[in-house]
Amino acid sequence: MHHPTRLFDVIPHQLKNYSKQDMLAAKEEGVWKTYSTEEVAGIVQRFSSGLLQMGIGGTSLTPDAQDKIAIISHNRPEWMLTDLACQQVGAVLVPIYPTISQAELVYVLNDAEAHILFVDGMDMYEKVQAQRDKFPTIKEIYSFERIAGVKHWMDILAAASTADVARIEAIKNSITPETLVTIIYTSGTTGIPKGVMLTHGNIMSNVEACMPILPVNEKARALSFLPLNHIFERMVTYVYLTAGVSVYYAEGMETISDNLREVRPSIFTTVPRLLEKVYEKVMARGSALTGIQRAIFFRAVELGQRYEINKQQGPWYNLQLAIARKLVFSKWKEAMGGNLECIVTGAAAAQIRLLRIFTAAGFSILEGYGLTETSPVIAVNGKDPKDRMFGTVGPVISNVQVKIAEDGEILVKGPNVTKGYYKNPGLTAEAIQDGWFHTGDIGVLVKDKFLKITDRKKELFKTSGGKFVAPQPIENKFKESPFIEQIMVVGADRKFTGALIVPNFGNLKDWARTNDVSFASKEEAVKDPKVKALYRQAVDQFNRSFNHIEQVKKFELMPGEWSVEGGELTPTLKLKRKVIENKYHEVIEHIYA
Repeated sequence: MHHPTRLFDVIPHQLKNYSKQDMLAAKEEGVWKTYSTEEVAGIVQRFSSGLLQMGIGGTSLTPDAQDKIAIISHNRPEWMLTDLACQQVGAVLVPIYPTISQAELVYVLNDAEAHILFVDGMDMYEKVQAQRDKFPTIKEIYSFERIAGVKHWMDILAAASTADVARIEAIKNSITPETLVTIIYTSGTTGIPKGVMLTHGNIMSNVEACMPILPVNEKARALSFLPLNHIFERMVTYVYLTAGVSVYYAEGMETISDNLREVRPSIFTTVPRLLEKVYEKVMARGSALTGIQRAIFFRAVELGQRYEINKQQGPWYNLQLAIARKLVFSKWKEAMGGNLECIVTGAAAAQIRLLRIFTAAGFSILEGYGLTETSPVIAVNGKDPKDRMFGTVGPVISNVQVKIAEDGEILVKGPNVTKGYYKNPGLTAEAIQDGWFHTGDIGVLVKDKFLKITDRKKELFKTSGGKFVAPQPIENKFKESPFIEQIMVVGADRKFTGALIVPNFGNLKDWARTNDVSFASKEEAVKDPKVKALYRQAVDQFNRSFNHIEQVKKFELMPGEWSVEGGELTPTLKLKRKVIENKYHEVIEHIYA
């Protein structure tokens, strides 16, 4: 079967090969509303015409000349319909995180010189309206939800003209895989956002390489909840649409467990933080069991923690695992909707114990790796067990090359590599040298096949004794404690390694109840000497996994969780180290006082 080479080609491709009743679906007023392939084709066609009627689009297809359209919205069918309609008229979509700060919002809209802005509803509209006079290039703001006095996206479709059919075809015919399709501004953990330019060919090359690795076919359904403004979810959506998988949008992060049971997907993509939350929920349920059921539950978990992919553990282990799958893990499968085959995880390192236990329970957890600049996938663990190895991000995908530089940095070459940063040739020249993109990550190839990320180049720090410390592996290990929700390792230019620790207050409360410790607030809890002793004990236990330099000598407990809203996490839930260091400067000073 001939695969699409431009993103909007997925529409005729799906119409021809597997026209569906539910190409896209979402909950509207409590009921799943589906969009068939034919409806999507019709809406996108009218939407494209409406954009042309507004003077958006045309055949001038250089990055500077193309019209930019911004979108700030949570995942929903309209997001993809907007993406496809923009593409068909040669416009460029600029997706923006709903959690973006006001200053960054103004910067991005002006840098991109966006003409139209789509928002999902009232909250976003008000956030944008508050800054309205600061981005003069925006001519119109449209909302996906109906808001009194605000233009609705369907108004654009209402202006469509059948006379535009030939014009749309002409524009589509002039679009090649080299044409710019999107600019994604990465917030980065430092400074000003950079606009990553991606072409049709960048993203489709990634779709092409990932399709054979994932269990995707026209009978499958996917649940989508990772933000579409993140290239990972958007690229995977084009994998789904090319393979004929129906895409169902979760209502929100808090309803994922309900939506899994309703949609019964066979695949979804996630970030480790969400897997951790699922695991915590399951463990809390297990802890509430009593007697023989409790014993069976924890025995299953213990077997899961010892699971290996490509290593035989003997008939006795296999028998016990089979029983655990029947008695315990089958309930996990049911809770995930009963059809789930595969979970793809990326954006940050997943804890190996979680990968082991979910895999033992019968889900293929495929950890992958990439960057916005590489559209995004560079490597990913495959569904076939021989292409999977715990603790690595899997084999490099088929059409991409990786080499490890002298200093350990991962360099990438391939059709997925960005053409560069918008309006920033200087940064582009720095990032891409001799055709190799410099990822800023440090890694090794295990067995000449599996890529293993050892750290972020920029996150490595030296103690004042001149010894290098890599914070991520330490943080991931410590998060295995049920009492540690979040942790940030510090110690640059200091005598020793220290840490800020955010407790898991739910588990801490349970512990306090059974240990005659009482506290009225989180602030009081983190000052309690018995609580401190509990954390000292946990820290001492995990320190054994690390060498003397890497061991956390002193730590401070934090009374509140770090969040995207609070500015401490990036939208993909990575720690913004600089922000946390500045915000809690005094606390860190206290560690070293």
